Amino acid sequence: MKSYPRLFRPPSESFFLMGMRGVGKSTLIKGLFKKSKVVDLLNEGLYQLYLTKPEAFAEDLSSVGSGEWVVVDEIQRLPGLLNEVHRLIEEKRIKFALLGSSARKLRKAGVNLLGGRASRRFLHPLLPEELGDDFVLDRVLRFGSIPLVWVSENSRDRLEAYLQLYLKEEIQAEAIVRNLPGFARFLPVAALFHAQTVNVEAIGRDCGVARSTVEGYLQILEDTLIAFQLPAYDQRLRVRQRAHPKLYWCDSGVVRAAKKQLEGLALEERGALFEGWVAQLLKSYHELGMMSYDRVSYWSAGKTSVEVDFVIQRKADVTGIEAKSGSEPDPKWFTGLKALGDAGKLKRAIIVYTGKRKFRHASGVWVLPVEDFLGEIAKGLV
Repeated sequence: MKSYPRLFRPPSESFFLMGMRGVGKSTLIKGLFKKSKVVDLLNEGLYQLYLTKPEAFAEDLSSVGSGEWVVVDEIQRLPGLLNEVHRLIEEKRIKFALLGSSARKLRKAGVNLLGGRASRRFLHPLLPEELGDDFVLDRVLRFGSIPLVWVSENSRDRLEAYLQLYLKEEIQAEAIVRNLPGFARFLPVAALFHAQTVNVEAIGRDCGVARSTVEGYLQILEDTLIAFQLPAYDQRLRVRQRAHPKLYWCDSGVVRAAKKQLEGLALEERGALFEGWVAQLLKSYHELGMMSYDRVSYWSAGKTSVEVDFVIQRKADVTGIEAKSGSEPDPKWFTGLKALGDAGKLKRAIIVYTGKRKFRHASGVWVLPVEDFLGEIAKGLV
């Protein structure tokens, strides 16, 4: 089975590594810390032991010396262990790599989150730079780039199984929701809002649950790192509290599996999938420390349909980015960036598209093919 080098570099001190199921957290960290002790909380015997006798955790680490690393996998299963982790960091100077696919139980339990003694890092689906020569945009848009799926001989079957595993292991086993059928109905409806403004009332109506329940379900998607929401800003680039955010799933294969739409890419879905992929690129490179910005949002001109997909703000500098799945520039593509430029001060305006020609439009907007856009991110120019 082929493996891919990851861009992630571990901190020198204790850290949490969070990421959706299947992105390769365990494989990566166990490869980086080959000689370290590994505590796998998916081991049911070990889980039951530490659940009933938490002090056994410290007993099992009694031979670990100062400055040595311990890997704890699936830490969200036993958040109470963080109290022992905290003590061992303080008293024995042990370093911990704490892996998890959900921050929900850690936060809800109100447990000791190590008082800032462990930084938080994230691992995402495979990036183009990590895939190298194997990167094919259409394949990424169709099946996503979760390593578990990418290396599978049958990506379609693997994605269908992945969604069932998510419901069984992440949602049902951890008792995250009381109404599992309601959450299962919610998933395909929420998938239809990928790269769209969130309409809580419409989602609730379509899946037969209350508005407050939908809001809770959306939070679960974020807590389990399946999706994230992008806030809206007004013309002065100040937060409009009443504006609805946009929803982005973190992997195009997973969102298509949720919609039960894993056939060939349909023309009408390419736009949302491509925009979502660009959104995930911006998030991934930022959380890897390879792209710096204060905030990212989307901009809307109000009641009109004029928007800019991404507004990146670095102090007073603002960059607007439009993601277009077409291969030939259309005059309509420039409308949003022009409107935003007229409303504020854009340092730079970019359209990233699937065509081959890089050029600067008469309006001052740079039109970049995907490869050039990725190159500019790597150089810190976006």
